[in-house]
Amino acid sequence: MNLAALISGGKDSALALYRVLESGHDVKYLATMIPEREDSWMFHYPNTRLTDLFAEAVGIPLVKRETSGIRDEELEDLKDLLATLDVEGIVSGAVFSEYQKSRIDHICEELGFASVAPLWHEGPVKLMEELIELGFHAIITGVFAYGFDQRWLAREIDRKALTDLIELNRKYQVSVIGEGGEYETLVLDAPCFGKKIRIMQARAVWEEDSGYLLVEEAVLEEKNRL
Repeated sequence: MNLAALISGGKDSALALYRVLESGHDVKYLATMIPEREDSWMFHYPNTRLTDLFAEAVGIPLVKRETSGIRDEELEDLKDLLATLDVEGIVSGAVFSEYQKSRIDHICEELGFASVAPLWHEGPVKLMEELIELGFHAIITGVFAYGFDQRWLAREIDRKALTDLIELNRKYQVSVIGEGGEYETLVLDAPCFGKKIRIMQARAVWEEDSGYLLVEEAVLEEKNRL
């Protein structure tokens, strides 16, 4: 099937993309919405512009559009972007968010696309373990829930981080996979990348009990191959 994959640069959309590529689908485009405000209902805010590097790393053309980030308007902006694409389906990284998936499903139905959600309703811990085992290099770039502190910013998602996320879930009901907006991520390398992203300059933006890592400069570099 010819597909377009919604990507934010984060782990869920990257894993969904990886799965459809491994299944033999032809992903003709990556699609990104860039919100103008931090409190977008649907889309990541910090570092979304790095999807240009993400797309170049994976070798798939990127289409993108800025959106106000206002609850209903951003959905119309997404629909307008997807309507320009000559594909059969749209891939999303939705896991448990009914808000996200139902709205993507509705847009796909209106445009005559299949809605492809390869991670839907899979266990959060299982998905995180899959990311780690496959060798995804993802870091946490934003934390927005009680239990996190500034030390989580730029932290790599590895087995120790997963253990700590499971503990935060036990104590404070934080989603292990972060789909409730508790945290956001940035993928720097993945099995489907031909090159990897290297952060050259970044700074932490922290206010009271939440914040994010703003990547100010990043480049692509060659991957070490055995």
